[in-house]
Amino acid sequence: MKRLLILLSILLSFGLQSQQLIPLNEKPYLDSLQNVLRSGGTTAAKVNTTFLLSNYYRNIDSLLSKKYLESAKTLIKSDAFLSAKYNFYEAQYNLDRNKEKAAISYQKAIKALSKFKNEESDLLQAAAWYSYGVTQKDKEGYPFLVKTILEKSIPLAKKYENSRNLGLLYTQLAVILTYNAEFKKSEEYNTKALKILEKNYPNSPELFFTYLNLANNFCYQAKGDEAKKFLDKAEALIGPHPDSSVNAFYYYGKTLYFITRQKNPEALPVIEKGIYYAKTFNQNLLAQMFYFNKYDILRKLKRYNEAKGALEDILTEKSLALDLNNRKTIYKQLSSLHEEMGNTKEALGWEQRYSKLNDSLNSENVKLEINKIEAKFNTAEKERKIATLNAEKNQKELEVNKKNSYLWGLSLILLLVISLLIFLYIILRKNKKISKQKINEIKQKEELSLTKAILEGEERERERIARDLHDGLGGMLAGVKINFSTWSASHLDPKKDQEFYKILGQLDNSVGELRHVARNLMPESLLNFGLETALNDLCEFYNRKDIEIDFQAINIEKNLPLNIQLNIYRIAQELLANAIKHSEATGILLQCSQSEKDFFITIEDNGKGFVNNKEQKTKSMGLRNLKNRVDYLKGNMEINSDSQGTTINIELNIDGE
Repeated sequence: MKRLLILLSILLSFGLQSQQLIPLNEKPYLDSLQNVLRSGGTTAAKVNTTFLLSNYYRNIDSLLSKKYLESAKTLIKSDAFLSAKYNFYEAQYNLDRNKEKAAISYQKAIKALSKFKNEESDLLQAAAWYSYGVTQKDKEGYPFLVKTILEKSIPLAKKYENSRNLGLLYTQLAVILTYNAEFKKSEEYNTKALKILEKNYPNSPELFFTYLNLANNFCYQAKGDEAKKFLDKAEALIGPHPDSSVNAFYYYGKTLYFITRQKNPEALPVIEKGIYYAKTFNQNLLAQMFYFNKYDILRKLKRYNEAKGALEDILTEKSLALDLNNRKTIYKQLSSLHEEMGNTKEALGWEQRYSKLNDSLNSENVKLEINKIEAKFNTAEKERKIATLNAEKNQKELEVNKKNSYLWGLSLILLLVISLLIFLYIILRKNKKISKQKINEIKQKEELSLTKAILEGEERERERIARDLHDGLGGMLAGVKINFSTWSASHLDPKKDQEFYKILGQLDNSVGELRHVARNLMPESLLNFGLETALNDLCEFYNRKDIEIDFQAINIEKNLPLNIQLNIYRIAQELLANAIKHSEATGILLQCSQSEKDFFITIEDNGKGFVNNKEQKTKSMGLRNLKNRVDYLKGNMEINSDSQGTTINIELNIDGE
């Protein structure tokens, strides 16, 4: 059941991102577009062709897709209809990259296209409304998307009863209903799509995906015979086109069919074909699912060494294993597999690798240590202020005594009154300037020294606690868990001793929580992989369903001193934590870049903002901690916030200490 939902999410993802499907016979289609560009036709023909080429390459080669889109923009000039279409294709390009930008462009396209009363305009508006609903799905949920299709897209497309766009919309709606377990309703809309597509577009990609959706819908209901009928129809369409990029989706549907029929050995060669197509056309998510299905089937067949090899193959596949979340999943599966094979030592090794990538901060003990350090800092800050006030008081008393001495001398030497007053005034001004300068220098040195001591002490304490938790208690608990698992496999019955296995699961969760604490105290990814990887991992950690975090790294050098990397990491960590905790944002952008000895950090969110004033800065411990770290690296921080969101720009000097 779970595996089927994963499959449906992949097909749904493809459907949601593909309002204009590519013909199954891709090469002639691509050649015809290139011929239009070479033939030197009208400007409108060239612009429409570059739009289609941009849409073709947007999931295959993003740079080439962007190039075609910009080329079209230069050709449009003052044509209002082509400008409206440009907004649509710009939104298509951004749909997988930046949903907020895509949503804005879709609305611009709808507004501009509504001024034209023709079939192409209506069908583009229908597609734009549908895709706009897709951009809002994560915020508003599936009901909003379904409502948008039924109330906006389908009425526009229904003006042209036999259009393939209407058939595609029925199929898209059916995919969503299948994904939400509305199987009967999904079948109804698929049937509506079939009436249009089978009669008018018998060899179209829209019909191909309608067949696949029906097959998967019946697989989910365990109706294998009905599923096979539509799977065969999909095969008949794609069979003559072995070079088409959608072959991977057909083989995934076939894999699902064999798994549903519990024909696991027959599914293996189908998976191999699917992997070939997915890798050929850079369909990484689909390739990952093929690999994991292969591993799962081999494990069910008790072909443990081959299953282990399948997971190890994923580790060597850069497009999959470079993603830290994928790698953590693989490590966990390898640990579980070795444990099932009775390889206790290897299981522990993979469990330790998994833990290093999966740790996070979640402990009250860590909060107490941080509070102690902050209390020390506050005490030191008060003492520094008192010392500064005393120095200013002594300076003022010294100035008063000097004035009295000069006045007493002037009363004795009346002849030199005027000249002496002028001379003393000049001396006093110079002394005052020099004294203030010295006091400011002393203040700066004291503040820098104090900040440095606090930050270094904080990091040493974090490192010590993290090491003790991770290597000591964490390793011991993991060893205990694995020993219990190995012992229980030969001494206990899983059905009779469920309470023991429940306790064993709680022990496993405790090990995970313990290592979450250790990792956040001293991030292993920073020590092992460097600042860029650690920041990317941090953003992945904070990512969640209701918040999308986009991380951009530009020219970050790997040879930065560790203490500077650690301070930059803590600054970014504090910025993200504050944004997530206070802003109520749905989108956050974190950009880090380096230019020789300068390091720049920018964070933007679309949250509610806050009042940015001196009192706010004084009361906010988070902002005060940020300022201390920025001052330590001799940097500057600028905060801009309003009801549309918050932007914080930080410039740091990383030229040593």
